Amino acid sequence: MGLIHIELFATLDLVGQAPGSPEEDPVEFPFGGWQAPLFDEVGGAQVAAAYEGTDALLLGRRTYDIFAAYWPHQEGGQDNEIATLFNSVPKYVASRGRPDLSWAGSAQLGPDLVGAVREIRERHEHVKVVGSLNLVQTLLREKLFDRLDLWIHPVVLGVGKKVFDGGAVPTNITLLQPPLAGPKGTVYLRYGLADGTPGTGDMSAPDRGAGRDD
Repeated sequence: MGLIHIELFATLDLVGQAPGSPEEDPVEFPFGGWQAPLFDEVGGAQVAAAYEGTDALLLGRRTYDIFAAYWPHQEGGQDNEIATLFNSVPKYVASRGRPDLSWAGSAQLGPDLVGAVREIRERHEHVKVVGSLNLVQTLLREKLFDRLDLWIHPVVLGVGKKVFDGGAVPTNITLLQPPLAGPKGTVYLRYGLADGTPGTGDMSAPDRGAGRDD
């Protein structure tokens, strides 16, 4: 069975909407493109490394349209390696509509999204989910992911679609490597899905040292 990797850019208050440009999301949002002033070479290298080994993309309709309009025209340019990768692997699109799937290797998922994603996981070793917040929220709710890569940027927006909107369920995750910070303050966090549900405890219990004066 393969792994489902979720790759997300988010603010400190976990807004993940339209990081790349003002035109990225047609929903009214005053901060489209908020990531651009905070992007640096360190983050770019981390993203490129995260894509290594990808053998399929799983995308929501809006992210697919953005990618399909850009990546097929980038081979031979500065983004050659990622363009070559994205253009060569299968692209699976979650959409209730009728998307234009003219980008080579593209296919629309059927109405049983959860079942379709499970089939993709059996077919590929490393499936990358990029952006696609609505799709991501379904995968989080169903615990249908294995890795969660978050780039947390040092900005608070106060408005916008958040990563864990949409009915997230109690879930344990584990940190897979120490956090990495870039020169502009963006922190890269790599998590893995863990078994069970979150536990509870009592921080005032005697073995926690609460109330002691020695």
